[in-house]
Amino acid sequence: MAASYEYEDGGYPQQGDSSGSYDPNFVPDSVKSFVVHLYRHIREKNVYEIHQMYESSFQTLSERMFKETPWPSVDAVSPYVDNDHVFCLLYREMWFRHLYARLSPTLRQRIDSWDNYCSLFQVVLHGVVNMQLPNQWLWDMVDEFVYQFQAFCQYRAKMKNKTAEEIALLKQYDQAWNVYGVLNFLQALVEKSTIIQILEREKEGVEEFTATDGYDYSGGSNVLKVLGYFSMIGLLRVHCLLGDYHTGLKCLRPIDITQQGVYTSVIGSHITTIYHYGFANLMLRRYVEAIHEFNKILLYIYKTKQYHQKSPQYEQILKKNEQMYALLAISLSLCPQMKLVEETVNSQLREKYGEKMARMLRYDDEAFALYDELFSYACPKFITPSAPSFEEPLVNYNQDAYRLQLKLFLYEVKQQQLLAGVRTFLKVYSTISLGKLANYMEADEPTLRTILMTYKHKTHAVDSYGKIISNADVDFYIDEDMIRVVESKPTKKYGDYFLRQIVKLEGIMTDIDRIKLE
Repeated sequence: MAASYEYEDGGYPQQGDSSGSYDPNFVPDSVKSFVVHLYRHIREKNVYEIHQMYESSFQTLSERMFKETPWPSVDAVSPYVDNDHVFCLLYREMWFRHLYARLSPTLRQRIDSWDNYCSLFQVVLHGVVNMQLPNQWLWDMVDEFVYQFQAFCQYRAKMKNKTAEEIALLKQYDQAWNVYGVLNFLQALVEKSTIIQILEREKEGVEEFTATDGYDYSGGSNVLKVLGYFSMIGLLRVHCLLGDYHTGLKCLRPIDITQQGVYTSVIGSHITTIYHYGFANLMLRRYVEAIHEFNKILLYIYKTKQYHQKSPQYEQILKKNEQMYALLAISLSLCPQMKLVEETVNSQLREKYGEKMARMLRYDDEAFALYDELFSYACPKFITPSAPSFEEPLVNYNQDAYRLQLKLFLYEVKQQQLLAGVRTFLKVYSTISLGKLANYMEADEPTLRTILMTYKHKTHAVDSYGKIISNADVDFYIDEDMIRVVESKPTKKYGDYFLRQIVKLEGIMTDIDRIKLE
């Protein structure tokens, strides 16, 4: 049973006070109690209590006492935790995360946060770490590390209104949040943890990792192993932000996302993984794979989101849920394979985007505007990782990477414009002569052959293993001057229908039980 920590306000000045009375060296009694208990539980490797304090107590104190100010400084709390170096690094990691979430960090604070991550990861990589930390905290570390890198790149790219002091700091600390530094830390965590070899040995049945959710029950530490595991997801995310989708998917390959894994033990990790995996596949024209994974995660969120309503991640879950419905709408408009989508997800999709999807199939100017709108809403916040030009006049370039990815995406959509007509005719006929189809499409035969080759090209893609995969629900081959159509027959799924009816019946029976007969 978790201990209940009651924190008094301890005479802390009111945060709503406009007099700006924040004192970084003042530590309220409630914060003293929090850090002392957290430090003790970390030393005792009491993962359950650490999780309770990290997920619940930290959020409660932040909400009650530090809504508009940072937490007390690490120097102020270190005497209460024996000046423990590793604990102070962990405390600062939480301190900066709270600062980013609640306030707007200064450039100096962004640089200090980078230095803290460098120190923390150096300890994990080269020191002796004898701790067990909750997966949620370890995921948040990697997630926040990538988020702060993304935020720094966006901040640095807005050069127009930078002060002389900010420009001087950017020049002085040009290695802070450097893209190679970020990628090197994530890659070093993957390699040092030997997580790829651990997952391979697990498949052979000689090691347990997923079964224990990454925890070490033999008295060791889970920190390096689990950070290495989550760093593979971090690498996928960074490469997606850079527009390098192939490398991103290659980094994730050791994790089998068709199975439950440690990544599904934390809801934020699960959603981030599938969102970026699906988006990367969408951009690489692997529409079937994207649809398949978006369908699975959206169904999962639909069934479980009520259990996360009190979680700090709840708003982010809802936001990613909406973005993935938009990406699913795009995928299905480019590759109309509704048979891959569960009825529950399909119903939600029709409600949100049914009308827009019908208009997107027309491939006119209005359709392109809708593709633009949905892509802009649902895509990651792309970044330009290179250092800015300090030459006058200073210009903002924070939108350049996004505009490039949007341009490439819309170019791909435009190339598929003619294919909609071909597909319509192929759905109607089982055999049709080239001449007849050319006549219908108002094109000569050589042009039609080119269009058919384009259709073949655009409905096939190369997967992560170099194998050619088909996205087509209607395929064909040309036998001399005849086109012979091969349509895949969907297998009917009855299970989902019966499950929905059972749930409906249970709801009716519950309502009947509530009725009191006179």
